[in-house]
Amino acid sequence: MNESREWSSQSIQAEINALRHKPGALLPILHALQDRFGFIPPDAVPLIAESLQLTSAEVHGVISFYHHFRTAPPGRHVVQICRAEACQAVGARQLEAHAKARLGIDYHQTTSDRDITLEAVYCLGNCACGPSVRVDNGVCGRVTPEAFDALLDELQTRPLEVIA
Repeated sequence: MNESREWSSQSIQAEINALRHKPGALLPILHALQDRFGFIPPDAVPLIAESLQLTSAEVHGVISFYHHFRTAPPGRHVVQICRAEACQAVGARQLEAHAKARLGIDYHQTTSDRDITLEAVYCLGNCACGPSVRVDNGVCGRVTPEAFDALLDELQTRPLEVIA
């Protein structure tokens, strides 16, 4: 997803400087930061505001308006459930309730073990195969609660190191 999740004021400013002269630079900068770090680091807001001659409130307003942007690091895996009408028509609401109950979290939250972040998405372009789920960068179709559980089991399986 990104080259490095570690961030510093210098690495944030480098991303800003690369895009700040583009028309409508705020959204490309926010996307670049999230792509690189997995979220918008808190130190980024004042740096973006100063670089684009905006207020911090204006930058926060854009970040909070778009559900895509995160303000905290995501879990090891990001699971997105499609909430568009086509997926809802074939069981996405039931899948969503099951996922929240299974994980013990709501949308835009991360499990306590930092393993899974659950997010809503409003179309994955997989409408004929709903309900659809994106896990990290892969899309799965016709996801039932049982298939969701199997997917989670696979995500949460980690290799054991055997020491002889």
